[in-house]
Amino acid sequence: MIRVSHRYGRGRTKAKAAVDDWCKDVAPSDEQRKWYGHEPGRFAEFSRRYQRDLKDPQRTEALAHLRSLSQDRPVTLLTATKQLDISEAEVLAGVLRT
Repeated sequence: MIRVSHRYGRGRTKAKAAVDDWCKDVAPSDEQRKWYGHEPGRFAEFSRRYQRDLKDPQRTEALAHLRSLSQDRPVTLLTATKQLDISEAEVLAGVLRT
């Protein structure tokens, strides 16, 4: 099971966030994140670009790691945005569910 949750605040440390695994390699690039800016009208394009970026070899390895975790236990993807339906975590959850 893969869930998306708003529990993480930008700048928060791994220890303070109390997470089991911190997979930074699956996060959108700073360039993509800044371009998107959580503007709803850009979500479809952001989603397309982010999914393309996830095919990079380094990101593919991290994605495979997350997929393997989700087979053994529930995985919650954390995001700083309160608009979960247009978040990078929602895009990532969709990729992991396929």
